[in-house]
Amino acid sequence: MSWHYTDLFSHPLWFACTVVLAAVTRMQRRGRWDPRSCTVRLTGKTAIVTGANTGIGKFIALDFARRGARVILACRSEARGTAAMNEIRQRSNNQNVHLRLVDTSSLQSVRKFAAQILEEEKQLHILVNNAGASGLPRGITSEGLDMTFATNHIGPFLLTYLLLDLLKKSAPARIVNVSSTNHWKGKVDFSHFRGDNLDYGMDSTYNHTKLHNILWTNELARRLKGTDVTANSLHPGIVMTEVMRHYNFIVRLIFNMIGVFFFKSSEEGAFSSIYCAVAEETEGITGKYFDSDCSLVLPAPLARDPAIAAKSFETCEKLTAKL
Repeated sequence: MSWHYTDLFSHPLWFACTVVLAAVTRMQRRGRWDPRSCTVRLTGKTAIVTGANTGIGKFIALDFARRGARVILACRSEARGTAAMNEIRQRSNNQNVHLRLVDTSSLQSVRKFAAQILEEEKQLHILVNNAGASGLPRGITSEGLDMTFATNHIGPFLLTYLLLDLLKKSAPARIVNVSSTNHWKGKVDFSHFRGDNLDYGMDSTYNHTKLHNILWTNELARRLKGTDVTANSLHPGIVMTEVMRHYNFIVRLIFNMIGVFFFKSSEEGAFSSIYCAVAEETEGITGKYFDSDCSLVLPAPLARDPAIAAKSFETCEKLTAKL
């Protein structure tokens, strides 16, 4: 009887091994730290989470609410934000959860949001810059910025900058910036901020913004030394969220089919952000980058360059000051 290598793939053992491998991989998606085993309380603390109406952001906000914090959901959509607020209030049994509207792609919206926070809030202990998008089509905002850079980097930069004094006043406080392992594929070109010299192939622009997230975080941490306000960045993992909503149907279908077996859920994707924001182990740690399993790792060499980090920060300062 002749044998052909394709017979291997039709053998029942092949299917069984595939199922076992998928199950093992799924089990390994969880990191070494689980927020459910962390007893830290946030009673009397105030936290802001951007992009909190869905995905990772909603689970971060839910965790903070369960710990007793006053939680402000910073969302773009009033309808979806309200739905998330009601769900979090119900699941956490904490009514001190509130919605404030902000679109990080608009610096005008960011300024309005920050002004409202400074008027209403007496303290701010945790700021999680989670809002972001991948696969956005090429576009320039009304303020002359690339849409992806405005949404993922320049808007969050300005928001944090405007709330720094309140964070310092409330110290100890923590700033958590959600980046991505995709930053390894990012490049630094400051003309990108205004949409010049950008290649919009797949995740290209997104990768650049995630690199700048880490550069900015590192320089911010350096500037905040001695204030008892820390700033760290992280990779949440490959997560089944709506971050892919701007891609075409086929790409999203493939992503979701593979993701069922190998990618993290939104709840699991929130773990590293929560770890940076509340864990006792991360108290006092600043200017670092955490992997999706909550371990300290080195980011790409370009992300560790202090001169580039300073230049990136200064460029954003000048850019937002003019707009």
